[in-house]
Amino acid sequence: MNRLVTVAEMTLRELARRRGVLLLLLLMPLTFWLIRRDSHVGQSVRALLLGISWAVSTAALFATSAARELEPRLRLAGYRPHHLYLGRMLGLWVLGLAVSVPFFLLTVVDTTNLRYGGIAVAMLCCVLVAAPFGMVIGALLPREMEGTLLLLTVVAMQMLLDPASSGAKLTPFWSSREIATWAVDHTDGGYLSRGVLHAAVVTALLIVTVAGVFGVRLRRRRHLHHAPLV
Repeated sequence: MNRLVTVAEMTLRELARRRGVLLLLLLMPLTFWLIRRDSHVGQSVRALLLGISWAVSTAALFATSAARELEPRLRLAGYRPHHLYLGRMLGLWVLGLAVSVPFFLLTVVDTTNLRYGGIAVAMLCCVLVAAPFGMVIGALLPREMEGTLLLLTVVAMQMLLDPASSGAKLTPFWSSREIATWAVDHTDGGYLSRGVLHAAVVTALLIVTVAGVFGVRLRRRRHLHHAPLV
């Protein structure tokens, strides 16, 4: 447990050095909110949730890319692969919750007649899904530019697809739109249960994927070369 906390602290420190990146991460959800604020409260809440999802996913992408050079040294120091990816994920979840709190307060102050508990659950689901999602992309696409473009593509698809379509259910952040519908439009509890179930399943699948990808990559010894037999 101590090693998980250590890696989580290292992740937060690394992200804290990128103050410009952190500022942009806060501006993205705020921008999404302001663009939709005058049109419809439901649209502004859904846009805010997507902004939080993109921000946390991008932070996870940057943290994963920045840790590539450090990971071999930590492995030599006795850290196991699960210490590295679970510790980083823990740090990103903490960051995501810290980012979500002021935006949750914003919805409470700026809107009325919402199920604020549902908004909090939707933000929590966004954070839970976004951290491992960004880590998977960061592990598979080592260049930050490529990963950022992929994240933008996913967010664009999430915004354009009809939430009721079968294709929308395959997107990682569909749960937030279902829960937001329950919180904003006061629909039946099926929206809430479907959203929470979707978030739980997607988070579990992403964590398993992270474990597999990092397990393979961190067990490689690229610096070692076998001498040919004479």
